[in-house]
Amino acid sequence: MKADIISTVEFNHTGELLATGDKGGRVVIFQREQESKNQVHRRGEYNVYSTFQSHEPEFDYLKSLEIEEKINKIRWLPQQNAAYFLLSTNDKTVKLWKVSERDKRPEGYNLKDEEGRLRDPATITTLRVPVLRPMDLMVEATPRRVFANAHTYHINSISVNSDYETYMSADDLRINLWNFEITNQSFNIVDIKPANMEELTEVITAAEFHPHHCNTFVYSSSKGTIRLCDMRASALCDRHTKFFEEPEDPSNRSFFSEIISSISDVKFSHSGRYIMTRDYLTVKVWDLNMENRPIETYQVHDYLRSKLCSLYENDCIFDKFECVWNGSDSVIMTGSYNNFFRMFDRNTKRDVTLEASRENSKPRAILKPRKVCVGGKRRKDEISVDSLDFSKKILHTAWHPSENIIAVAATNNLYIFQDKVN
Repeated sequence: MKADIISTVEFNHTGELLATGDKGGRVVIFQREQESKNQVHRRGEYNVYSTFQSHEPEFDYLKSLEIEEKINKIRWLPQQNAAYFLLSTNDKTVKLWKVSERDKRPEGYNLKDEEGRLRDPATITTLRVPVLRPMDLMVEATPRRVFANAHTYHINSISVNSDYETYMSADDLRINLWNFEITNQSFNIVDIKPANMEELTEVITAAEFHPHHCNTFVYSSSKGTIRLCDMRASALCDRHTKFFEEPEDPSNRSFFSEIISSISDVKFSHSGRYIMTRDYLTVKVWDLNMENRPIETYQVHDYLRSKLCSLYENDCIFDKFECVWNGSDSVIMTGSYNNFFRMFDRNTKRDVTLEASRENSKPRAILKPRKVCVGGKRRKDEISVDSLDFSKKILHTAWHPSENIIAVAATNNLYIFQDKVN
């Protein structure tokens, strides 16, 4: 079913919970099993903890447009008490959800009977002290805030600030700053909308706050550029502080150059020193102190360079792949086609292609590296570039904040892999 297609995956700050959003507007939260003495190997298994409908389909009567319920992004807030909080967004509306547990219920009211009906005060002759009785564990999800009516265009990113008081939401042309306590107004911090829309040359594709400096954020564009902004410099951050762009190699220039240079994801490293960007064919790592070129470039699927024409015709060239860091910023991961995903070790410069599919996903099965061959003779364990399935794509992945556990969304299946434990 189309509604079951996973559209975002996100671990919380401890890695104990994993949230997915789908095209049907649902959020499913998985919780990690606690280790027990007799089942040591089960540590790391994630089971469904809570499922709730976050967004419903809506209709914009002014513009005669349907607003999809699809969840575009989920972002967790750090846990402050027993409850969990997360932000989820569709194209237009951001919601703050509280997820909490209940395992006790109050009994013995004076003014209400056990069914909850009000009693006639005249019949009350004794005073009872209500008590809490144990009950089966219930996980409740309640919307605490709804942040609406601030975006004319489709929201592509939300990012929680390190002050944990504010967050930002970005659409194609504007970025807004919100306070968690205030739902009826936001502050516009970036606006790249030209006075005449015919002069529009680029759109915002992704945005993220710096993990430690609450005044700094980056946003990427469809022209392959990244702008770093400082909110201390001015209220409206139309003038960037730093501008990251790699000059194009004239020998690689083609009809598709502009499309494939569009950045689909931007992520700060946990250290805050580097930015990682994903375009159609590569992942690049930039040092915040060097704007003129990336310090590392990794080819994700360079064998598709000769296939760009057919990828343009079937619209795959516009697919938006995400990228993630591991907990120590030493390995990066991103998706590809045929349910392949790629990992690049920044220290050893080794890379691997793995496959998320039902055939090799039996519990505790070890993933075998895959290889794609281009033309010539194909070895037994290789797959030809012509037989790749472009309908099977891994756009959304997540990495546990401190352990080697990864979550990979392959269309409507979620795969969780972890390091082999001897």
